[in-house]
Amino acid sequence: MEVNKLYNAVQKTITLADGREIMIETGKLAKQADGSVVVRMGDTMLLATVVAAKDAKEGTDFMPLQVEYKEKYASCGRFPGGFMKREGKAGDAEILVARLIDRALRPLFPADYHAEVFVTVNLISAEKDIQPDALAGLAASAALAVSDIPFGGPISEVRVARIGGEYVINPGFEAMKDADLDIMVGGTIDNILMVEGEMNEVSEEVMLGAIMFAHEEIKKHCAVQIELMKELGKDVKRTYCHETNDEELRQTIIAELYDKAYAIATSGTMKHERQDAFDALEAEFAARYTEEELEEKAPLIHKYFHDDVQKKAMRNMILDEGKRLDGRRTDEIRPIWCEIDYLPCAHGSAIFTRGETQSLTTVTLGTKLDEKQKDEVLVQGSEQFVLHYNFPPFSTGEARPARGLSRREIGHGHLAWRALKPMVPLGEENPYAVRVVSDILESNGSSSMATVCAGTLALMDAGVKLRKPVSGIAMGLISDSETGRWAVLSDILGDEDHLGDMDFKVTGTRDGITATQMDIKVDGLSYEVLSKALEQARQGRLHILDKLVETIAEPREDYKPFVPRIVQISIPQEFIGAVIGPGGKVIQEIQKTTGTTITITEVESKGIVDIFGQNKEALDAALARIKGIVAVPEIGETYNGKIRSIVDFGAFVEILPGKDALLHISEIDYKRFETMEETGLKEGDMIDVKLIAKDQKTGKLKLSRKVLLPKPEGWVEREPREPREPRDRKPREGEKRGPRRDHK
Repeated sequence: MEVNKLYNAVQKTITLADGREIMIETGKLAKQADGSVVVRMGDTMLLATVVAAKDAKEGTDFMPLQVEYKEKYASCGRFPGGFMKREGKAGDAEILVARLIDRALRPLFPADYHAEVFVTVNLISAEKDIQPDALAGLAASAALAVSDIPFGGPISEVRVARIGGEYVINPGFEAMKDADLDIMVGGTIDNILMVEGEMNEVSEEVMLGAIMFAHEEIKKHCAVQIELMKELGKDVKRTYCHETNDEELRQTIIAELYDKAYAIATSGTMKHERQDAFDALEAEFAARYTEEELEEKAPLIHKYFHDDVQKKAMRNMILDEGKRLDGRRTDEIRPIWCEIDYLPCAHGSAIFTRGETQSLTTVTLGTKLDEKQKDEVLVQGSEQFVLHYNFPPFSTGEARPARGLSRREIGHGHLAWRALKPMVPLGEENPYAVRVVSDILESNGSSSMATVCAGTLALMDAGVKLRKPVSGIAMGLISDSETGRWAVLSDILGDEDHLGDMDFKVTGTRDGITATQMDIKVDGLSYEVLSKALEQARQGRLHILDKLVETIAEPREDYKPFVPRIVQISIPQEFIGAVIGPGGKVIQEIQKTTGTTITITEVESKGIVDIFGQNKEALDAALARIKGIVAVPEIGETYNGKIRSIVDFGAFVEILPGKDALLHISEIDYKRFETMEETGLKEGDMIDVKLIAKDQKTGKLKLSRKVLLPKPEGWVEREPREPREPRDRKPREGEKRGPRRDHK
């Protein structure tokens, strides 16, 4: 432990397997927060602070935790975009990092701790090749560790990538280009709490190996935090009392209502009918008390009934009978029906319904101008493929307005995007920008996985050449630590998610996993259980894939008739400027006259030109103009050109867009013309000409029209004269040299 005497800063160091170091420092910055640390790796630094209210607000019976992650543009010497030139609300990438932190921290606060807790993590220095999200969970946990806030950690989060067949901890941006697995894993020194990431069709064994590899690193991070906490005397946390309980009331409710609740749980009724029955049972018990008594007892009755009766009855039913709330076996998938092309005006559409969960998903195809622009602190560029997920209140029968986009919607949409992304062709394989939108119309379990399935169907309906169909399934777990019993559940219901010990979502093709998200709510989850869940998920995923393929086996051969078409060509790099023209004049004129949209992207040593139009005629016209600009005139080729101007000695003819060549008066016809008026040619005429010469120094082009005409009878082709050597004679004094004249 190092101590700086000036400001009493304390530092701890974690050394990774490859020799890189992570430093944790406290006592230097933000000392009025309950806990604050700076976590540093290389030149990347994150400041994490945590502050908790002294007491809980009256009537609060949950954990009011708020996690914010913010990346400062100054951290890497950049100005924020936009008119205000300052950081605004959190972007999607920042929200996703905050969710990763939240999901690992939340289960570890005491169940009876209800004071507001605010965790803030700021990226304050950013080395360009270090991914800061891999350090954010460690920073948040370390801030809690050096505070007196009750917390069951510490935890840490690490990124694991598989590069060249080897697992790597916290690789940089550059190394990730060669990775076929990218997951974030969060856990304590004893258990895994959270997993999220994407893969390129890896096996269940590879993913399980990555989780185990990550946990070994997490143990080291947690051990250092425990050491720091003890040295600072923060292993003893503050005392609190946020709940007032009535043990006699609890036991009465359990004794009188448990058997009745168990009967409701085993009835196999639908979600709302089952919940109505539970609510009626609770109301019947509460009716024995007066209104004055209920002011005190009503919150306790609801809590004890929900936690000690309803929840336990449903959990025990599954463990006792191996039967689910809706009567299914533990590995059984709910009935599925699908439909494509439901919306006649959408570029692609599909309905996917599994049990009481339903997604209506659309696909829209656009130009490069429609791509999502990314301007994050460390990541800039564009996204050709985007997926948006909407979860309106009516999907669960809630009577409330929809107000803005929730963090949950961003997280679920990102998971579905990761699942489909490896199978969506991009770049030169697919010139379209692709937007998938999933609107959840009904929800009772795993609407994000329904989005993956509906997205697969809609993309194939739109004619996007999806490499392979992708499906997804949500797995659950019910376990009893006292008896050692456990059951893995396939395709969980909403209630099974809330009362269960695990929510494990897995997506993939027939050949492997493409994305996963796992939240574990119980201590001591063994790798045996995890392995069982992965294998059961694989079987369920294949079952769902069969249902998707029954609906549409292959992407449509062609896009629908009303889908705007794109033609993509590549041009030499040196012609990009010619196509654009000075100030964009040329490309704007082409777009205006043909009614198309044209974009040019420079890739390596060439330009990729996308021409987007509503009909074939417009595309062909624009394509011809661009091909003309980039075409190289060849000697011996015949062109149909337009006379641009007439001069005394001939005419200038545009043989290709922007390329003029001289048709000398002597090359117009076999007969001799004294003036251009005699030729009958005028500006704007279209004539056939042949390119006969090109000056190697100046690049000037010479045309002939007469070589395309039939020769007059008796015409004798003259042999070209050998050029004479120039005479080395100076003009005499006063002598003027005029132009040489040919004499007959």
